[in-house]
Amino acid sequence: MTSYFTEEASVDAVNGRMGADIDPRLREIMTCLVTHLHAFIKEARLSQEEWEVAIDFLTETGKICSEQRQEFILLSDTLGVSMLVDAINNRRQPGATENTVLGPFHVLGAPRHEMGECITLDGKGESCLFEGRVTDLGGNPIEGASIDVWSDNADGFYDVQQPSLQPRWNNRGIFVTGPEGRYSFIGIKPVSYPIPDDGPVGKMLKQLGRHPYRPAHMHYIVTAAGYQKLVTHTFVGDDVYLLSDAVFGVKSTLTAPYERLVDGITKWRSPFDFILNPA
Repeated sequence: MTSYFTEEASVDAVNGRMGADIDPRLREIMTCLVTHLHAFIKEARLSQEEWEVAIDFLTETGKICSEQRQEFILLSDTLGVSMLVDAINNRRQPGATENTVLGPFHVLGAPRHEMGECITLDGKGESCLFEGRVTDLGGNPIEGASIDVWSDNADGFYDVQQPSLQPRWNNRGIFVTGPEGRYSFIGIKPVSYPIPDDGPVGKMLKQLGRHPYRPAHMHYIVTAAGYQKLVTHTFVGDDVYLLSDAVFGVKSTLTAPYERLVDGITKWRSPFDFILNPA
């Protein structure tokens, strides 16, 4: 039963207006949203001026969005919402490799390479051999697993950010494991970089005393028949931004060793095994 709107009964007044025949999941979500939004406003004792600042912020966030840039996703990332949604939807058995956010720079259709090939096309950066195995929870190798990889270049930019400066598919590739579940490819030791901070979200971070940097990482999507899709990063284990990632994407199990090589074919080696959870 609906009621008149009062400060004390605000939640009941709003939620009571929903129709009787709406989608049950929509009802559940909107009831929860209204309940917590009203509780936040009451707890924070939001002033009219502060509410208008919030509306202006959201308006400016919408204005900067385009096909190339999604400022609302950036806002979600920097508030930890993207990682929370990811964590809730990717709970796995102990021992399985953990998920993390996809990020905005994945591109479909990357070229397939043979194991051991190099994906760095611009000749920049310190070369690194990435290798390891893809297994199930029992340590058994998974044959035919697809490994889609991508990273920034030595200047901290992805190829799609610099289409006129980087070769297409720079530091990207897809590899498929053989009978032993092994993978290997040559890329570069990734570097840390800032998220776009020239818009409303960047201004918010500055006002909160936060930096815009992400620690250096290599992206992976690992898929295999009968197993959950794994979207993850491996992070350079000694990066200065590991504990202050602007989008909260770091998990302790995803930090990878980077071994300096003296007489190797690359300057670095980064071993990491991926353990997939059953579908």
